[in-house]
Amino acid sequence: MPNLSNPHDQSLSSTTAIAAQPSYVVLPRVSELAGKQYHTVLEFLIEHFKQIDASVWLQRIEAGKVHWQNGELITADSIYQATARVYYYREVLAETKVPFAEQVLYQDNDTIVVYKPHFLPVTPGGNYVNECLVHRLRIATQIDTVAPAHRLDKDTAGVMLMTLNPQTRHAYHQLFLDDKITKDYQAIATLTPQLLAQLADNTVILPVHWTVKNRIVAANPSFTMQIVEGEANSHSEISLVAVKDGFGLFELSPITGKTHQLRVHMQSLGMPILHDRFYPVLQPKGPDNFDKPLQLLAKRLRFTDPISGISQDFQCQGLNF
Repeated sequence: MPNLSNPHDQSLSSTTAIAAQPSYVVLPRVSELAGKQYHTVLEFLIEHFKQIDASVWLQRIEAGKVHWQNGELITADSIYQATARVYYYREVLAETKVPFAEQVLYQDNDTIVVYKPHFLPVTPGGNYVNECLVHRLRIATQIDTVAPAHRLDKDTAGVMLMTLNPQTRHAYHQLFLDDKITKDYQAIATLTPQLLAQLADNTVILPVHWTVKNRIVAANPSFTMQIVEGEANSHSEISLVAVKDGFGLFELSPITGKTHQLRVHMQSLGMPILHDRFYPVLQPKGPDNFDKPLQLLAKRLRFTDPISGISQDFQCQGLNF
């Protein structure tokens, strides 16, 4: 992996953080409230975000941290308005600092292509409000309209396409919807004893290839995925290309884009990705171990730019193997 210094001078320590960019919630229509009624926005926020104490919402409103889309502040008495957007600033008492840096690979008027390090989320979520790729890039570029064109797990590193221009953003989203993006990954995993034996006696020679197709659905807890019986909705092409000390280096091409697809498909082959905290067994929640990143990398991204018509091919340095 690239050994990049951190331009934000962040350490492993944590500090209280308030999001620099607002999140928003759309107030549901009456027909979507299942019989519930809210007279004020505050009543809705308290009920909708049950994990946040009512006094916290009142404090945020009194501090001017909750507003309508036009910037007008919401008060404790502001009337509930169905379909309106309510903007607020997420807070965490201790935001984890990610001690690895992103790297800009390319930038034009419409896009910016970056290397995202392990552990850094793309957008705010959970214990992260400002420690995310979008916020870092907005600071670095001074462009407030930076937004992701696709997803990449917090635990996965690699090449990401970000959009800059709201007027052309839809064209890049459409590339992914129309499967006009080619994504190539690398992964490292412990090889099965059977496969190691076959390689040792030359009954199997490199590269070894698998086509994996199955049905992936949400599991319990819902942020994990599982394979079930039924019509396949996922497809990956996976190849073992190198072997060292019982580990294998794999090249992976996700044909479909289900959540955690490559992680689940590697598990299905009996070779879960090294340092995977979700598969095959969900590990207890705890702080990230920055010495043991998930050995999964989005190494290459290829597409024809829908605005310029130029064929683009971006790569980052591969996994250490």
